[in-house]
Amino acid sequence: MPKTKVHPKAAADPVPVSTSGACTGSTAAIDEAEQPTVLTVWRKSLLFNCDGFTVYDASGDLAFRVDSYDASGRRRAEVVLMDATGTPLLTVRRKRRLGMMAERWVIYDGDAASDAEAERSNSKPLLSVRRHRRASSKEKALAYVTPLVPASSSSGRRTTAEAEASYVVEGSYGLRACAVRDTHGDAVVAEVRRKEAVVGDDVFRLVAEPRLGATLAMGLVIALDEMFAGGRSARSSSVLRSRTWSV
Repeated sequence: MPKTKVHPKAAADPVPVSTSGACTGSTAAIDEAEQPTVLTVWRKSLLFNCDGFTVYDASGDLAFRVDSYDASGRRRAEVVLMDATGTPLLTVRRKRRLGMMAERWVIYDGDAASDAEAERSNSKPLLSVRRHRRASSKEKALAYVTPLVPASSSSGRRTTAEAEASYVVEGSYGLRACAVRDTHGDAVVAEVRRKEAVVGDDVFRLVAEPRLGATLAMGLVIALDEMFAGGRSARSSSVLRSRTWSV
């Protein structure tokens, strides 16, 4: 366990979100659903001898978890994001194509055990995340994110949505300072921030706007974590080394 406090209620690290209780007049009627979701992400599994993520909401309750039982180092390029009870929410899987150098991950809805099973089930492909190969250090883009339609996973062909990314990830994931922006309007829909009063990169903030949602934002974090594994602390290993489950 780290010496620094991970719990999001730490007095030295207030949650940067306005509360409706401090508002008066018409501002008190603002729908809380329109406010961004602020999560504290701990890059560690709560289970002994497991690798993964533990994610808390602004109230200090467990929101998401990732638990990897296989520490053999095998690279299966797949991970399942679960809620606090262990119910699968998303599956993040590496997609490889012969003759293509670009690294690409697909985020599926629910538990997509395999591509064949995903087609037979309700596990629809939601987002495609493609790593950007920087030509110079001045470039800000890390990855491009494109919404997918179910047909794209079975046909294997690029759709109109895939041809033009809707979001771009900019900044540095290794420094825990990156943002997901709308490529059309430049609005920030998610952001990874360093957590105050915490030494190291294993604990950080994830801020997700309602337009993207906390679940998909966490799915993007998982994809980024694998893409830029070299930017993590030396003692941390990739969570996409093996298929992951909860107990």
